[in-house]
Parts: sequence; C-alpha cells; structure tokens
Amino acid sequence: MSTQTTPERATAPEGTTGGFKRELKNRHIQMIALGGAIGTGLFYGSAESIGLAGPAILLAYLVGGAMIFLVVRALGEMSVDDPNSGAFSHYAYKNWSARAGFVSGWNYWFNYIAVAMVELAVVGGFVNYWFPGVPKWLSAAFFLVSITAINLIGVKAFGEFEFWFAMIKVAAVIGMIVLGLVVVVWGINNNPGLPDPSFAHLVDDGGFFAQGGSGILLALVVVMFSFGGTELIGITAGEADEPRRSIPKAINQVIWRILIFYIGALAIIMAVIPWGTIDGKMSPFVQIFDNVGISGAAHILNLVVLTAVMSVYNSALYSNGRMLYSLAHQGNAPAYLKQMSPNGVPVAGVLTSSAVTVLAVIVVLIWPDFAFKYLMSIATIAGIINWSMIMVTQRKFRRRIGPEAAAKLQFKMPGGEVTTWVVLAFMLLVVVLMAFNDAYRTALVVGPLWVGGLLLAYEIKVRRSQKLEIATVD
Repeated sequence: MSTQTTPERATAPEGTTGGFKRELKNRHIQMIALGGAIGTGLFYGSAESIGLAGPAILLAYLVGGAMIFLVVRALGEMSVDDPNSGAFSHYAYKNWSARAGFVSGWNYWFNYIAVAMVELAVVGGFVNYWFPGVPKWLSAAFFLVSITAINLIGVKAFGEFEFWFAMIKVAAVIGMIVLGLVVVVWGINNNPGLPDPSFAHLVDDGGFFAQGGSGILLALVVVMFSFGGTELIGITAGEADEPRRSIPKAINQVIWRILIFYIGALAIIMAVIPWGTIDGKMSPFVQIFDNVGISGAAHILNLVVLTAVMSVYNSALYSNGRMLYSLAHQGNAPAYLKQMSPNGVPVAGVLTSSAVTVLAVIVVLIWPDFAFKYLMSIATIAGIINWSMIMVTQRKFRRRIGPEAAAKLQFKMPGGEVTTWVVLAFMLLVVVLMAFNDAYRTALVVGPLWVGGLLLAYEIKVRRSQKLEIATVD
C-alpha cells in the first residue's frame, strides 16, 4: 500500500502571504465575482439552452444557479477561515488527503485549460463580425499573447483589467435589459416578419413549458457550463487585502447576479423576439437588436461579447498560474512551478498554462467545428468534478476542525450535511443528462479517463518518492 501525506500534516503552500501580493481591493473582488457569472455561456451558449427548453429555460437557470450558490458558499466557508490562492486544491490537500489535493488541483487546471480553449475557439467569430477576412486562428493567437502579458505584469494589473472587463459586461447587460424593456413597452418592431415585442411571447408559442420537462432537464447541462468561473472567488482570497470582508460579500451577491444577468436578461430577449426564432447563428444578444433594427446596438453588443471572452480567458490564466504554484508547493507538480516573480506573479505557472493553451490556436486552425462543441462538454465535466470535490472537502473540513470550532466559523454554509447531499445528487443528475446530448457524450468518456489518469499519476509520483527516500537512506 502506498503512503501519503496525511491531512493533519499538510500545510499551506509557502508564499501564500509572502510571495503573493495582497493587492486585490474590495472593488476588484466584487467585479471579478460579478464578471465571473457573465461569459460565453450567457452571450453565446444561451441560444442553445433556449432552443432546448423554450421560455422554461428561466427555471433551469434558477435551479442551476441555486446549486452553484451553495457550492460557492461551501467554498466561502473554507476561504474565509483560511484565505489561500491554492483554494480547492489547498483545502482538499489539508482537509482530505494529499491524493485529493492532487486530483482537485490538476482537474481544476485542466478545467480552465479547456475553458480557455473554448474562449479562444469562439473569439475569432466575434472579430469576424467586423473583419470577415481575419483568420480565426490569428485572432486566437493575438488574444492569447495579450492576456498572457497582462497576467505577467502583476496581480494589481490583472485586477484592474478584470474590473473594467467586468464593468463593460455588467453595464452592457443592464443597458440591454433597460433597452429591451423600452422596446417591449413601446412595441418597437422594424421586422415585419416578426410579431411585436411582448412578454406574452413567454407563453404564446406552445406555452411556458413549450419543450416540456425533458427540455428543462436537457438544458441544465448547457446552463451549468454557463456558471463555470463563479468559484474563482476562492482563488482571489489569497491575494485580497481584506478577504474576510470582501469574500462573503461577493459570494452573497451570487443569487441576485443570477436573477438579473441570466433570468432577467433572457426573459427580455424572449420578450423582444419569440424564442423559436433565436437561431444560434449569432449571439441572441446581437440577434435581437439586429432584428428590431436598432442601429449600432448590435456592434456595441458584439464588442461586449468580445470583452467577455477576453475576461474569461484572463481569469482562466490567472487561476491556472496560482493553481500550479500551489500544486508545486504541495509536491504535486514539478518544482520549477514554484517560481515567483518579484512583483508577486507565479510566472512559471502562468507561462506554462499559456504555452499549453497554444494548443487552442492549433485546434481552431485544424478543427474549427470541433473546438467549441466538444471542448465545452469537456470543460463542463471537469467543472462538475471540481464542484463535487468542493462539497466533499467542506464536509471533511468540518470533521477536521470539530463541532466546537465549526460553531465559531465566521461564514457558514447553510443547510449543513443535507446541502452537501442535495448538491452532489444534482451534479450526478447533470452527468446522467449529458448522455442524452450528442455533443456532451464525449465528456462521459473523457471525464472518467481523465480522473483515472490523475489517480494513476499520483500513485506513480508516490512510488517514485518512496524509491528516492529509500535510495537516500541507503
């Protein structure tokens, strides 16, 4: 039987409070958390989810959003007690086992590599809205280099860029909601082939449950991809200047963010243009204003979608650099990944993640249709594994500290153990539902193979360590 570091002996990675700079202000944390809920899944993937569920997609986002809120509350409980840039991997390592820390950290890194590839796979389409002649792979390469440069400047630069990226997205969605309300109230309609805008569209084309209960269930898979990135709040805890104040505030705002930016925005979209006419050829946010003939709005929204893509990739690279750094200090990644620049950037982790993501440019060049469809499914299964491990780790955390310390926790997850089982059951349901969607079946093969590969890699690492120890003693 292989030996491993026990949870009690596991310690926080070096540099958590030394090498890293606590330069993320409360406003950065709030906007990073806010922007984490607004990305490609909303602007680009919402067309697919609307097609699957019809108007009832609003319920799918409400249920999925409630589950994600509970996941980030579980993460928040641990982040406030122990702010650390290693986040889920650090907590799994400390409270569960070294093996769990290894699997959690590498899975999250893999998750965000897939997400980064998804974002870079679609960025060319938005550039082509204005410049049809620009190759999609060239757009992907340009943004990869630009975002890598931003991350290497320092965490304060990352925070500022992400603040303004998020600000643009938030302002745009709120502006779209307000403009959509005006269109509905005034009945603006410059497309004679469509009925006048009205909230009646939510029920007059087959009813609210136009696609039935099965449509809602199938849409849950796409919905859960949309919420990927919300857990980034936990990564920022290690570089927040006041984590015990800013993290709870950011997490508690998740619910109203979901209500406004998903349910509110999609309700307006389906009121302006009947859900059955949302064809998915372009972002529904762009399509509705093209169809009602509002000059310039589609160009503005295309810019916003492009900003959203840059924002998500910016966050992906940020979190992956920190995760590799944490894994290296656990002994679960090559030692060179411990390298920290004088300005507090885990430079080796950032550059390594960026180099691997270069594969996205190649994928876009060779298999443009594959890029978005299948990478999104792989990112979704990796996200589900990550969220499930967060829930289990939170229970392990409670057991480690004991009931007396648990009673004094500053930011407790609501519902206790019942919440854990509810969320885990929901995640299992989403995995089962993936089998009913051709695009997501690939993930059901890749996911188990990936986890099995991680477990095998961990055992190989442990045995090599044991052989080195024996050789050293001899």
